[in-house]
Amino acid sequence: MNNLEHTLKEASEDFDQCQSVTDLDQAKAKYLGKSGVLTEALKSLGKLSAEERPKVGAEINVVKQGVEEVLEKRRDAILNASQAKQLAEESLDVTLPSRKEDRGSLHPVTQTLHRIESLFHSIGFSVAHGPQIESDFYNFTALNIPESHPARAMHDTFYIDESYVLRTHTSPVQIRHLEKNKPPLKIISPGRVYRVDSDATHSPMFHQVEGLWVDQQVSFADLKGVIEDFLQNFFENKDLKVRFRPSYFPFTEPSAEMDMSWKGGWLEIGGCGMVHPEVFKHVGIDSNQHQGFAFGLGVERLTMLRFGVNDLRHFFNNDLRFLQQFI
Repeated sequence: MNNLEHTLKEASEDFDQCQSVTDLDQAKAKYLGKSGVLTEALKSLGKLSAEERPKVGAEINVVKQGVEEVLEKRRDAILNASQAKQLAEESLDVTLPSRKEDRGSLHPVTQTLHRIESLFHSIGFSVAHGPQIESDFYNFTALNIPESHPARAMHDTFYIDESYVLRTHTSPVQIRHLEKNKPPLKIISPGRVYRVDSDATHSPMFHQVEGLWVDQQVSFADLKGVIEDFLQNFFENKDLKVRFRPSYFPFTEPSAEMDMSWKGGWLEIGGCGMVHPEVFKHVGIDSNQHQGFAFGLGVERLTMLRFGVNDLRHFFNNDLRFLQQFI
């Protein structure tokens, strides 16, 4: 037991000479291993008398604790030195130019949204936005959509609860804008909308852009002129024709489907109509003094036509092979 008083000093000196964790573990075995100095000392306690055993055992434990402390201190020093060396060897000047310039680009749908906003801005329309979670009032009631309308069915609409839904169109933005702004006004409301539908030409989440023009003298002829001007400029084709077919929407009267000439035939491109008097009533506008038109276009459909994409789902699959075509 007399050698124990020198054990801590010897262990500290041995540990200080170690330059790696491997060397340190080997030095540790000399003192704390199965046949180490302190382990053997603890084993020898059984040879002592009952009176000596507690005192000597306590002394051994004090020395053992001291050895463990200097061991961990040296281990931390070795690891810190190793990390500092690695950082120095692998240092990188982040201000240097990269060897390869990876070019990104806007998503094709985002490119289309920017193009739409720019074209409508050029003819006096401003952009309005609203929440994607809407109340029943803004999404349905204020737009003259009755409770029996299919859009209110659970299989067509994502309900948050009985009073709130993920908006099924951006028309609620028009209601919110009309509540805070009086005519005359010209806005478009682009953004994400949600419906329970999914196939090559439909997605549960997609983008719409809706337009609204309200003034004292706004006619269907103005609506046709705006749509025709937009589509001709969007597709860069001044020969593109537009036609309107009678249809029905709860929030417009009269209503129409919009078609455009495409590859020798006609292609449906959206819906439109003159704002229904009931809609004006919900926002406190006298329909005898003001009138207006509204229209809605699918952003993904416009993107598909412009870029020649045949499956809408490609836009949301995050396949770089597809997206890199639009850089």
